[in-house]
Amino acid sequence: MTGPALAVVGDRLLTDLVEVTDDLAALDGRGHWAVVIPFAGPPVCARFATVRPARPWRGRPWVGVDRAAWRTSLDREAFTAGIEAIRSAIGRGDVYQVNLTRVLAAPLPAGADVAALGAALAAGNPAPFSAVVRLPDHGVHVASASPERYLQRQGPRVWSSPIKGTAAVADGFLPKDRAENVMIVDLVRNDLGRVCDWGSVTVPGLLEVEPHPGLVHLVSTVEGRLRDGLGWPELVAATFPPGSVTGAPKIAALELIDRLETADRELYCGAVGWVDADRREGALNVAIRTFWFAGGEIRFGTGGGITWDSDPDGEWAETELKAARLLRVAANDAVPVP
Repeated sequence: MTGPALAVVGDRLLTDLVEVTDDLAALDGRGHWAVVIPFAGPPVCARFATVRPARPWRGRPWVGVDRAAWRTSLDREAFTAGIEAIRSAIGRGDVYQVNLTRVLAAPLPAGADVAALGAALAAGNPAPFSAVVRLPDHGVHVASASPERYLQRQGPRVWSSPIKGTAAVADGFLPKDRAENVMIVDLVRNDLGRVCDWGSVTVPGLLEVEPHPGLVHLVSTVEGRLRDGLGWPELVAATFPPGSVTGAPKIAALELIDRLETADRELYCGAVGWVDADRREGALNVAIRTFWFAGGEIRFGTGGGITWDSDPDGEWAETELKAARLLRVAANDAVPVP
């Protein structure tokens, strides 16, 4: 069971759907938009007539998913084989780093409403770039507890804050985590440099430790000034998919991802967020720590960046760490308040 179209993005609730388009140029027009960009496939841009502050969820509570029902697209053996294939590619000089992921899926519980799941995530795993988008007539049901900024824009100013490096505690980062973060910062600098004024791209934050429920991340920030005459279509074309969930060099990493991952990422590792076209501002997350409904299932992705120094056991454990708290929320298990 589900209700009418709505979006909860940032601190705002969008209702009264006006139009839906896959044309990113609409985001440089007028109105307030919820935006969903799958990892592969056309974007979904939904303009709503009514915008007000987000409010506590008043509907039925989230129904919960049996934790034993989840299955993974890559089991531990297949994930380890993928790591070794990436390490071999690094050894040949084909790539420097590749993000390897797996998709978890379980039967969609009767009565599931993605807005209720979004409310459960807000309580059990609050995140700075959380988002809920429910467009029943367009098959979009997504609830994201993303900690990561893909793109933010205020007029010509644009910035991205890639996450690379995950640990249970702040002193648990490895040298591999820092090296990986710097690699992706270089990639994001190059991506933004394609659409920003010459010399305007800077790195105001590098390797900053950022706490999140149940873990900590290394986060850097890259920003620049968008060139005159360019807008959201050019900005997304230059930077998508996000470098933190692909690898470096990006094209070669994407080729390996396509070969090694046995399930389409779909919404996972894409982007979800909002755009206020009238004010020329908006924010899109990297769609990690994200659930979506498709094909009678609830799906969720987890993964990590693989480098030459990657240890298969450690990488698998990282994917488990990233998923653990979110799966507890999805199961309606009690989680400590962060």
